[in-house]
Amino acid sequence: MTVTPDVRTTPGGDRSRPSPIGWQLPPFYCPITLTGDIHPRHAELERRALEWIDSYGLYPDATERAWGLATHSAEFSCRIIPHGEPEPLLIFMMWNYWAHAVDDWLDSGSNATATGKVVDTSIRLLRALEYPGSAMMPPSPYTDALHDLVRRTRAALSPWQLRRFIDGIRDWLFASSWQTANAERGVMPSLNDFAAMAVSINGTRFSLTWGEVANGADLPPDVLCSPAVQALTDAAGFLVGTDNDLFSYAKEDHLEIPEQNLINVIAHERGCTPAEALPEAVGLRDRTMTLYLRLRDQLAADGDPMMRRYLDTVGDYIAGCIVWQNNAPRFASPRNRNPLPVPGSSFGITYRDTPSDPSTDAPALPAIAWWWDQLTSPDAP
Repeated sequence: MTVTPDVRTTPGGDRSRPSPIGWQLPPFYCPITLTGDIHPRHAELERRALEWIDSYGLYPDATERAWGLATHSAEFSCRIIPHGEPEPLLIFMMWNYWAHAVDDWLDSGSNATATGKVVDTSIRLLRALEYPGSAMMPPSPYTDALHDLVRRTRAALSPWQLRRFIDGIRDWLFASSWQTANAERGVMPSLNDFAAMAVSINGTRFSLTWGEVANGADLPPDVLCSPAVQALTDAAGFLVGTDNDLFSYAKEDHLEIPEQNLINVIAHERGCTPAEALPEAVGLRDRTMTLYLRLRDQLAADGDPMMRRYLDTVGDYIAGCIVWQNNAPRFASPRNRNPLPVPGSSFGITYRDTPSDPSTDAPALPAIAWWWDQLTSPDAP
C-alpha cells in the first residue's frame, strides 16, 4: 500500500530529458512518525541566515544566489531539528549554506576534480576550526564568513561537542577526498567499499552533532560510542545517503565520469543499467531501514530519557531529509536542466508501509554486516 504525503506535487523544470531512473521515484519505506513538522521559528531563522549570507557576499551574482537558496538549507535544518533550541539551529543553518557555497565553488573551474585541491582546502578548513587565527585560508568572502562561523561555533559548543563537530567535518572531508580521488583515477568503487564510506560521504556526524546540541541529547561518551549506538547512527546515515542518491540522481546524470552513488555503483558491479540497478538499491535501503527500526526499539527498551531523546534526534534526521529533498528545487528542478530553480517544484513522492526487501538478515557486505551483529535478539521481528 502507498500513501501520498501532504506536500506540493507540482512538476518543476525541464523534464523533457528523462532521468535514467525515472522522475517518479519508488515509494519510500519510512515507518517513522511523519508529522511534517518544521521548526516554529523557521521563517525568522531563515531570514537571519540569509542576511548573514548576503553580508559576506557568498554568492558572486544573482544566479548563483538563486541556486544557493535552491538548496533550501533553512528548511533542511528546520525539518531535521523541528523542536530544538533556535540559536544552535541558526549556526547549523549557516554552516549548511556556507558548505553548499564552498562545494559549488570547488566543483567549478578546470581543476574541479583535482584531489589536491580538495585535500588542500580540507586541511586549511580543519586548521581554521581547531586553531582560529592560523591564517591558512586564502582571503575571500568564504574565509571571512568561515571566521565568523568558527567564532560562533566555538562559543556555542562545549569542548566535547566541538571535538565531535570537528571530527564530523573531518570525516565528511575525508570521504570527499576519497570520492574525488576515485573520479580522478576513473574508478567506480565496489559496492562493499561504497557502503563502508556512505555514512562519511553524507556528512552524518556533522549534521547529528547539531541535532544533539539543539535537542539537548547529551549521551555520555561511553554510550554514544558504544557499538550498538554507532551501528544505529551509521544505519541512519546510510539511509539518508541512499535517499539523497535517489533525489539527486537526475542532478548529476550529465557528468562525463558517472557520479559515485549507490545506483551507479550497483549498475557498474552488476553490469546493468541504472534503472535495472534501482530495485536492488532500494531493497538494500529498505533492509537497512528494518535494521534501524529494530536497533531503535532495542535501545529504547531500557527507558533512559536521554537515549530516547537521541533516538528522536536520529529519527527526525531520517524522516526530515526525505520531506526536505522532495521539495528542494536543487533536486526537483536540477541545474543541468534549468537555467534557474523552479519555485514549487517537487518529486511528489509516495510512501509504502512494508519494505521492498523483507529480509531481516545482514547483506553480504562485510563493511556494514556488523550492524546486524549488534541486535541482541537477531530472530526478533
